[in-house]
Amino acid sequence: MAVFKYAFQNVKENMAIASGRNLNISPKQCIEICNYIRGRKTSQAKMILEDAMALRRAIPFKRFTNGLGHKPGIASGRYAVNACTEILKIIKAAEANAKNKGLSGTNLTLIHAAAQRGPKQWHYGRQKRSEFKNCHVEIVVAEIKETPRTPKKKDETTTQTTEKKTVKKTSPKKTE
Repeated sequence: MAVFKYAFQNVKENMAIASGRNLNISPKQCIEICNYIRGRKTSQAKMILEDAMALRRAIPFKRFTNGLGHKPGIASGRYAVNACTEILKIIKAAEANAKNKGLSGTNLTLIHAAAQRGPKQWHYGRQKRSEFKNCHVEIVVAEIKETPRTPKKKDETTTQTTEKKTVKKTSPKKTE
């Protein structure tokens, strides 16, 4: 088994990591998908990717938009089916790693999702000078415990009402 160097270095006890190497998908699509799902709950990210695979909801593209058409409800976007399936597999692997580590699978959050270009490989055969698109995807999930919010207590000194004084402005009378 090869040893990977991860882009995310500070893995703690409440985190789990999963990566996909040399995936035969477009790096540009992976970068846009990772930017879109980063910071979301895993259940929400899986729902977004499944909707994109079923062509119900497009992934908005913000960086690689040259010649890309608008989709319903968003500006430029794309239904990247192959990239979404591979990233969904990696998210499920990260959830399984978290469960194996003893974390609960209900409140996992994607704290890191990154995609880098993979090594270039040439197509075999007569058509020379065409390369495969390869990509490395790395996903880190963390169990974030939500604390219940308590309403702030109002200070009695700051809630005193101040009376506004009304001043009538009189205009000087013109003498003729």
